[in-house]
Amino acid sequence: MSRLIAPLPWEEEVSDDNLMFRSALELAEMVRSGEIGSRELVEISLARIEELGPRLNAFVDVDGERALKTADEVKPGDERPFAGVPIAIKNNMPVSGLRITLGCSLMADYVADSDHNVTRRLKDAGFIVVGTTTLPEYGILPVSEAGLFGPTRNPWDLERTPGGSSGGSAAAVASGMVPVAHGNDGGGSIRIPAACCGLVGLKPARGRISGAPVFGDSPLVCDGVLTRTVADTAAILDVLAGYEPGDATWAPPPSQSFATSAARDPGKLRIAATTLPPIADATVDPLCAGAVSDAAELLRSLGHEVEEVDPPWQLPGLSELFGALFSIHIGLEILYSGMVAKREPRADDMEPMSWAIFQMVKSIDSVQGLALEVQLQALTRQLVAFLEPYDALLTPALAERPLPIGTLDTAAPDPMSTFTRSGYFTPFTPIFNASGQPAVSVPLYQGSDDLPLGVQLVGRPAGEATLLALAGQLEAVAPWAERRAPVS
Repeated sequence: MSRLIAPLPWEEEVSDDNLMFRSALELAEMVRSGEIGSRELVEISLARIEELGPRLNAFVDVDGERALKTADEVKPGDERPFAGVPIAIKNNMPVSGLRITLGCSLMADYVADSDHNVTRRLKDAGFIVVGTTTLPEYGILPVSEAGLFGPTRNPWDLERTPGGSSGGSAAAVASGMVPVAHGNDGGGSIRIPAACCGLVGLKPARGRISGAPVFGDSPLVCDGVLTRTVADTAAILDVLAGYEPGDATWAPPPSQSFATSAARDPGKLRIAATTLPPIADATVDPLCAGAVSDAAELLRSLGHEVEEVDPPWQLPGLSELFGALFSIHIGLEILYSGMVAKREPRADDMEPMSWAIFQMVKSIDSVQGLALEVQLQALTRQLVAFLEPYDALLTPALAERPLPIGTLDTAAPDPMSTFTRSGYFTPFTPIFNASGQPAVSVPLYQGSDDLPLGVQLVGRPAGEATLLALAGQLEAVAPWAERRAPVS
């Protein structure tokens, strides 16, 4: 049904000609030691973006001239943790001097005049931004096919989606355009493309990474990265995590660095496992369900106690509450794009599904919106309490294999049916945006269809340390980092 990742005939040992497939930590050490220059890394990244761009359509803008200039300033001995390493930023995050479009026509020409906290921290850590990556309009869908950009394609199968909404970032990393890329996750938008493209995708705990300076607390959305290795994910979380002046709330700091936690033995853990989807009438593909069964056996072989459970998440109204709160978030993004355009958004400014969501949200007043958030928190509290005896939860990452391009049509006669349909593809991810728990998709297997087959691990609230240690243990016994997509 599924198999641990093993080399395929087209795979070769990673060489200096394929540096974008090495870990970001390794590349930084090569720059630090003088083994390679940052300019060379950036030139390789830009060359691969130019070569593969027409096939994958993963980038919105490429900032080659500025990236090369910045690379020239990086010298051997630079002690910043990721000095000289190329990175891409999802095109809904401000990068000073580059467009931030949110995938919508209203903001198609808007240029950010400052960096977001996440962008600044990545730059301060030594990363060099080579460009920005595609997403669906307003980041709504779990596919990346915005009308503004056209479809972004999966390096494993060009007729399938790389996932969304951080699909451009996932395609860029999986194809070796960059070693890591930024993403964010409001309903699975890091974990979904990670599962589609064979990458590691962590949604940190709520409050772990600040939305400063322009965004306040979000009940749903977290920033993060898409990587090839757990070690890269953990080390970059150390860079991004932490309080920023003015934050109203934040996750408690860890007792040791996340990089240290990811490298340690997690010890014997009690792990719950389920294939019961949070959406009652969703169907789970046998390959996705089989991956959970195989992962459970692997975890038992590593000494963990694994118990099959049925979490209390098919509660009446739960999925509808999440959909409403997520829609409010989208409505605020649409209002923001109207502020940028300095006029009221119109139907012809956006795809029909976005307009339908906006019209629905306008009928919800502020008191109703706050009530929805309170009700959702009350329901997800039951889930967190149910999982309290366990150190982690194992689920499928997706309920279906990566969807063929065009499956989700934002211009369908009933566009809200497309919004509903998207939930059946990804029923296991949004619930943990609602609960605020950290969750990670790991590319543990390869399906019989030769597409990546990931599973999701969910931690305790603010429990990234144990979650990363567990994911790191799985990677050590079933390494996946050198797996290469055919397009690459």
